[in-house]
Amino acid sequence: MSKQFDVVVIGGGPGGYIAAIRAAQLGFQVACVDEWKNAAGGPAPGGTCTNVGCIPSKALLQSSEHFEQANHHFADHGIEMKGVSMDVAKMIARKDNVVKQNNDGILYLFKKNKVSFFHGRAAFSKAVEGGYEVNVTGAANETLVGKNIIVATGSNARALPGTPFDEVNVLSNDGALKVGAVPKKLVLIGSGVIGLEMGSVWRRLGSEVTILEGLPTFLGAVDEQIAKEAKKAFDKQGLKIELGVKVGEIQNGKKGVKVAYTNAKGEAQSIDADKLIVSIGRVPNTIGLNTEAVGLQLDERGAIVVDADCKTNLPGVWAVGDVVRGPMLAHKAEEEGVAVAERIAGQHGHVNFNTIPWVIYTSPEIAWVGRTEQQLKADGVAYKAGTFPFMANGRARALGDTTGMVKFLADAKTDEILGVHIVGPMASELISEAVVAMEFRASAEDIARICHAHPSLSEATKEAALAVDKRTLNF
Repeated sequence: MSKQFDVVVIGGGPGGYIAAIRAAQLGFQVACVDEWKNAAGGPAPGGTCTNVGCIPSKALLQSSEHFEQANHHFADHGIEMKGVSMDVAKMIARKDNVVKQNNDGILYLFKKNKVSFFHGRAAFSKAVEGGYEVNVTGAANETLVGKNIIVATGSNARALPGTPFDEVNVLSNDGALKVGAVPKKLVLIGSGVIGLEMGSVWRRLGSEVTILEGLPTFLGAVDEQIAKEAKKAFDKQGLKIELGVKVGEIQNGKKGVKVAYTNAKGEAQSIDADKLIVSIGRVPNTIGLNTEAVGLQLDERGAIVVDADCKTNLPGVWAVGDVVRGPMLAHKAEEEGVAVAERIAGQHGHVNFNTIPWVIYTSPEIAWVGRTEQQLKADGVAYKAGTFPFMANGRARALGDTTGMVKFLADAKTDEILGVHIVGPMASELISEAVVAMEFRASAEDIARICHAHPSLSEATKEAALAVDKRTLNF
């Protein structure tokens, strides 16, 4: 016998579990179906972000950063360290525990908000009177009927044609988070977020890391001035980044991987590695959803087609997160999940794509919101720019990390903030002030006249805003 719900959410990642909780808060009877499993076969809600993405990668970045500090920077503070070593197994175990805490936290939130959770794979069955039937295949098979369906099935790592992931030598983001020992030589294909973050982890722990990037420019989506500053820092750290390469044959053997490629000069090259991490993007996850059973429309990439409000071509069916258009970011998925739940309730859910922040959690961190300088030039927008370096910031000096800068871009006539770009310490935290400012359509002058605590890294934000009007106080 089927179980009836007002809202059935397929997928328990950031978009799905948040949508389920918000819908429950609004008084709906809600079910959430998720198939992720932990090592014991139990439920592990949280999707890619919690299990093999945002959360575990940050845990490894933190561990490797401590190792780097102990080996190379503690002496500057008068702390002498000898014989520092990394227990990789313990580092991975800590990462796994962090993941489990987040999994358990979501299950607790479901219970707290009276969301019915079903552990298994969900697929459309058919349209029925007043909604849609969804089959759940798991330890206990279930049939659910929902008046509204929210699809939040996320995305999967894109593999290189002809080179499948074996998660032993050729790794996706999943395998990259489970490496049991520091590889002597590590090659990454793709210099995006995953490539740079995983490259940073293993470089800090002693790997010789080479990143092969097909594009001729480094971090093409990032403001060019910021990207150049980041590239200088990564080069200094020992990350070898080759741009404009064309990857050829990949030989996966018992002792490692051999990658043939052509460099930017057109010269044939090859490189041997113990491990190869492929991070060339992600694809929407709609496999097994049985969309054809109800006529749910997909595009040529396999993504679910939605309008600006996340409505699909079917009445009462919505989709959010990585499985639809737009940036594949956990916080974007969360905002869409909340907005859809509120729209189902007849409210006016809101997502402003122009103020979604982006972060790369390397060292230095890179964060931005709004348009880049090159985008403004291409659009013919008259603008003013202001920058302030962390080397002139007292808190950054005290931290011993003065790499990078804050950059403001403002409209030349109105002074409205059009973009803020940061490379440097704690950029991921600093960017939120810029997001708030842009959401309220603040001017650079508004930020320049707000009192910022001293000494703090946030003063660099104030000074960059002052620099738009060429009146910095500390540089």
